[in-house]
Amino acid sequence: MLDRNDLLVIGECVADIVRLPGAADRVHPGGSPANVAYGLARLGHDVTLLTQLGPDAHGRRIRDHLAGAGVEVRTDGATAPTPSAAVTLDGAGRAAYTFQITWTLGPVSLERPPRHVHTGSIAAVMEPGASAVVAAVESLRTAATVSYDPNVRPELMGDHEAAVREVERCVALSDVVKASDEDLEWLYPGQEPERVAERWLAAGPALVLVTRGGDGALAVLPG
Repeated sequence: MLDRNDLLVIGECVADIVRLPGAADRVHPGGSPANVAYGLARLGHDVTLLTQLGPDAHGRRIRDHLAGAGVEVRTDGATAPTPSAAVTLDGAGRAAYTFQITWTLGPVSLERPPRHVHTGSIAAVMEPGASAVVAAVESLRTAATVSYDPNVRPELMGDHEAAVREVERCVALSDVVKASDEDLEWLYPGQEPERVAERWLAAGPALVLVTRGGDGALAVLPG
């Protein structure tokens, strides 16, 4: 049961697999929302992660990793394999990526609303799970603040125009939005990050943050 003071993260877990010539695979727990949940729990917050994990070795590894930080992991019991992303490096260090991701999420039912909800990345744009994520945020935002990080993954975003619409829908549902300048360049090629942030702010958020790597960050607030 979620307590009113808890934080809820909704989104994917991904097994990040690194393959090197002549070496055994190295598997690391990943997924942007899962990393957020892990970090918040390590900071001492009560965190629930609503996600999809398969009944497989990757799922067990990720579940144990999150539980070790104190994250309560909740799934809808789906039997789809745990999402994975493999990077294979050849002898020259060139990387090739292979994704095996099916994102599903059943209806969300919580007895008590959380204080804050965070979502983002492919969970909010990849169907069939994205519709459930957006529906959950819409139902919870009346009693909770919402943060969103698009964390764009071009290989997984599908049709560009449709992806932009989904991202903008999530922006409008959020109180705080964080994006990188690379995210914005993929979404709106050639447009100034500050202009995009101002446009997003007008859609509803109270704060839009744009990270710029070594150039720091941009924060846009009302007024």
